[in-house]
Amino acid sequence: MTDTIAAIATAPALSAIGILRLSGPDAIAVLDKVFTPARGGPMASRPDRALVYGKLRGADGAVIDRCLATVSRAPRSYTGEDTAELQCHGSPAALALGLESLFAAGARQAKAGEFTRRAFLNGKLDLTRAEAVADLIHAETPAAVRQAASQLGGALASAIEAIYNDLAGVCAHFHAVLDWPDEDIDPFRAAELGEALDASARRLDDLAASYRRGRAVNEGIPCAIVGRPNAGKSTLFNALLGRERAIVTPVPGTTRDTVEERVNLAGMTLRLIDTAGLRDTDDAVERLGVERSRAAMEGAELILVLWDFSRPVTEEDVALLERATALAPTILVRTKRDLPSAPVPSLDPSKLPPAVEVSAPTGRGLDALEQAVAALFPAGADHSAAVLTNARQMEAASRAREAVRRGAEALSAGMPPDAVVADVEEAMSALGELTGRTVREDVTDLIFQRFCVGK
Repeated sequence: MTDTIAAIATAPALSAIGILRLSGPDAIAVLDKVFTPARGGPMASRPDRALVYGKLRGADGAVIDRCLATVSRAPRSYTGEDTAELQCHGSPAALALGLESLFAAGARQAKAGEFTRRAFLNGKLDLTRAEAVADLIHAETPAAVRQAASQLGGALASAIEAIYNDLAGVCAHFHAVLDWPDEDIDPFRAAELGEALDASARRLDDLAASYRRGRAVNEGIPCAIVGRPNAGKSTLFNALLGRERAIVTPVPGTTRDTVEERVNLAGMTLRLIDTAGLRDTDDAVERLGVERSRAAMEGAELILVLWDFSRPVTEEDVALLERATALAPTILVRTKRDLPSAPVPSLDPSKLPPAVEVSAPTGRGLDALEQAVAALFPAGADHSAAVLTNARQMEAASRAREAVRRGAEALSAGMPPDAVVADVEEAMSALGELTGRTVREDVTDLIFQRFCVGK
């Protein structure tokens, strides 16, 4: 990291303000080549984080913009290096000229996520906080923002560190007893070791259990809309989106494939999946759509089962509802409420999921559906708690949990302490991958691919 990087740190669109960002050993020197303060000396003589008004010049010396500049010196900066920023007017053309001027002055183009990667490599952020930065950039709901902010504040890192330190204490005690047998050190007691492993396993269980909630907040909840042909699935799909995305006709079997879109409902992001009507068919194309519909239902974390209010409920309707409730949280949606009601068989209320009645074309009942979703996925959950938010974190935490369990089982089976400690050290290595203590470079590359250029 001996070179100086530069990038446009704001979105490539017309806006009031656009930011050019620099980081590296020559960041302030490069800034002084392109920026002239209106008063006083160069930026190299200015204090950290002071905003200075002046002129930004292009590579040809012509004035591009009148803007503000600021510097932050190592190590008290975001990246841990000397950094500088130019706060300009938000013309993409002006920002592009400014960036060219920075390149001509000695900087190079930053790669995606390179600023945050340098912060990680310089010890300013651990890997969980770096991933939280990406989560915050991509947050689509208030719940996702709060969750990312909590993780950026260290909620997950603190929880992992506490487990890691407890396991490190077990290993340190073992090696102290083994390496200095003549010293006055408490012996290695199996009962105490068992209690420590059980406590760590419970905390790792809690972390693993948090993954479903963390992923749902960040990535959205896969929500399959299922039902017989012409039950109103595409109409409800369009109504929830607020636009005509899926084709709607009176002809049964119009939807031949799954259609997916994201929508913010009840403070959560739902990944709505409009599916083909579930029925037996001789049409090869429709049959493929039905198979994909069943696969979508199998992978969903929320299922909306649609019954047509105007048609009699069939055994197939009831069987579909039973299948859905066995797979995931389910809401029964009786559609076409604006039409006359058909007879409904007598069903055991205790076996029915939450139910709402809607008329998608008129919007009637959509509020009730949103309330039913909110009841199943409360937006007011504790976002300050430590949560796992992506598959990489879950995989590492799972390996740590399994290693701790193997150690506990080995202890119960009467294995020698060194065999138990080998499992404990494996768990510590997996936890180190979560925070970046032991992470491989290829894994780091994949993590920072999520970032945008300039961050």
